[in-house]
Amino acid sequence: MPRPAGNDPATGEQAALRRVATLVAGGALAHEVFATVTEEAGRLVGAEYAMMARYDPDGARTVVGTWSSTGPTFRVGTRAMLGGRNVSTMVFQTRRAARIDQHDNSSGPVGDDVRELGFRAGVGVPVYVEGALWGVMTVGSKRGPLPPGTEARLARFTGLAATAIANAQARVELRGFAEEQAALRRVATLVAMAASPEEVLAAINEEAGRLLGTNYTVMARYDPDESRTIVAAWSSTGPAFPLGHRMPLGGRNVPTLVFQTHRPARIDDREEASGPIAEVVREMVDLRGTVGVPVSVEGRLWGVMIVGSRAGPLPAGTEERLAGFTELAATAIANASARVQLRGFAEEQAALRRVATLVARAAPPEEVLTAVTEEAGRLLHADYATTNRYGPDGAATTVAAWSRTGAAFVVGTRAELGGRNMQTMIFQTHQPARIDDYASASGSIAIASREFGLRAAVGVPISVEGRLWGVMMVGCRTGPLPAGTEARLAGFTELAGTAIANAEAQAALTASRARIVATADATRRRIERNLHDGAQQRLVSLALDLRAAEATTPPGAGGLAQQLDQLAAGLDGVLDELREIARGLHPAILADGGLPPALKTLARRSAVPAHLDIQVARRLPEPVETAAYYTVAEALTNTAKHARATTARIQVTEDGHHLHLHVRDNGTGGATYSHGSGLVGLKDRAEALGGHLELHSPPGQGTTLNITLPLASPAEPALPPGTADPPGNADRR
Repeated sequence: MPRPAGNDPATGEQAALRRVATLVAGGALAHEVFATVTEEAGRLVGAEYAMMARYDPDGARTVVGTWSSTGPTFRVGTRAMLGGRNVSTMVFQTRRAARIDQHDNSSGPVGDDVRELGFRAGVGVPVYVEGALWGVMTVGSKRGPLPPGTEARLARFTGLAATAIANAQARVELRGFAEEQAALRRVATLVAMAASPEEVLAAINEEAGRLLGTNYTVMARYDPDESRTIVAAWSSTGPAFPLGHRMPLGGRNVPTLVFQTHRPARIDDREEASGPIAEVVREMVDLRGTVGVPVSVEGRLWGVMIVGSRAGPLPAGTEERLAGFTELAATAIANASARVQLRGFAEEQAALRRVATLVARAAPPEEVLTAVTEEAGRLLHADYATTNRYGPDGAATTVAAWSRTGAAFVVGTRAELGGRNMQTMIFQTHQPARIDDYASASGSIAIASREFGLRAAVGVPISVEGRLWGVMMVGCRTGPLPAGTEARLAGFTELAGTAIANAEAQAALTASRARIVATADATRRRIERNLHDGAQQRLVSLALDLRAAEATTPPGAGGLAQQLDQLAAGLDGVLDELREIARGLHPAILADGGLPPALKTLARRSAVPAHLDIQVARRLPEPVETAAYYTVAEALTNTAKHARATTARIQVTEDGHHLHLHVRDNGTGGATYSHGSGLVGLKDRAEALGGHLELHSPPGQGTTLNITLPLASPAEPALPPGTADPPGNADRR
């Protein structure tokens, strides 16, 4: 307890002030200083009660220190609203000392409390802390007015009280700064460790909520449709807002104000809030004060961080303290976005590489288009992906389709162009296009798309050597596809165009080679006919004339008859050689009887015993029979010349689409395409007809030839159904 003042008022005042100053200098807690300074002041001025109170932001005053010499008085923590005529209100309004010498004239909640305690007079002095009005110190008497000069004597105590308050606030601020830095450091560590955005945002919410002493903390993302979605939430008093909760913006509330201004916002009175979000907040958590700060990521508004209190308005400076957390949140979001973009780039490159590998190894176009359609759909997180080819009849035909759910568009489906839909728009403009709401689409294609639940789509044209070939499209059942989908899809359409161009070039080359082979075969047949019908018949006629001349030779002309006989024999030899040449150009038995009898003749003439197994009972296309005949003939010749074989086996089968030749010997093996064996020519002939030849000839294990020849003539590239050229493109081939 403070010692009583001595007889000298000045000495007593100095002693009281010294005792209070000692407490302040010793860093005593604020409530100790308040209690001591209140008692010292009350005793010193001869009052019967003394009180120190703090002014609150909501227009009330809260008792922080109290003393009485006569009995009960105000309790620490008692709050009363300002207003009316009383010392506390007068000091608050004038920022100056005030007195009431007769409390019968006082009014307001504070005046009523003073009269109930029996006090008749009072004096009050303002308490300033760092230049701002902080509170009031009052003394009162039940006997009558307090002496003149009471105000000045009290003022000396309020100066010490202000110092104590400033010191306490500094300690609180320092402790708060340390706590704030520790909280920010913990969050920064999570960001530096590349923790998931969900983990970082949850930690930021909790750290900010605890540090600022709030009841609720929320992080929300702004969506393109002007709504906000909660991505993190924390509560100190019960259930938090549910994650994923979406509400449209509008009215007067913190999320809407931040969205509209891109600046911090606060609402200190819930009755001033309006709109759907305000209604939900009142129903769920009954917040009385809220503060929100924008979260900007790489210069654009991403969302908002909000703290709320159920007790009342949040302190001044909450916005600045909250901004430190939103900066970390923005960094975490930007880092996560960069990681997602990098992962997406890697996935995109991997998908493109897989398709490019198919293109590079000249996979069939239908395989490439199927793969590129699926890769694009999966990479772009679409629900559907299709590739369509434009036909000359003004229709689009589905040549490849993929679906995330299994129910895809049917390959081969034709749809008439027309209306407002992806296929028609790209056919008309030759440019990428998007539809963000298929409810506005029209035409038969749009109707079919809506049946699959399609809500939005993006399409990119497929061009082959400068001409529009078709379109690749990705679609979504939930909403618009992200910006940039067109550019990412274009990488796949370029590969599709390359594959189609390669296939067309390969088909054109194959057809050209087939025409060359057919022309060569036709030329041989023409030469064979010319030899048979011309030179061969002329030689037969000359031989007959010589024999006739020989028969009419006079008996005495023995030398002439002998010469004529020699000439006739020579002509017969030339005729035999000519017949053999003609037979080599194009065997007549092949043209007359087909492949089986021709191969039997080859086997019979073979120097190496050849065993035949022919399972072909019908005539085949002439180019196929000719190629098969010369392949077997060359194989038997190679066997006789190089293989040192004792036997050969020939098997011939057909499956309705292809002719299969299997020629095997038991010779020395080691045959290659580079040793002048004629195998290169056989391989070229097979490939010219769209077939292929496989050579298997390990040393010492004989040689095997497997030849496959298509029974249909090579023509256009083998694409899925409905692959005719679009209008106006056929003449550009």
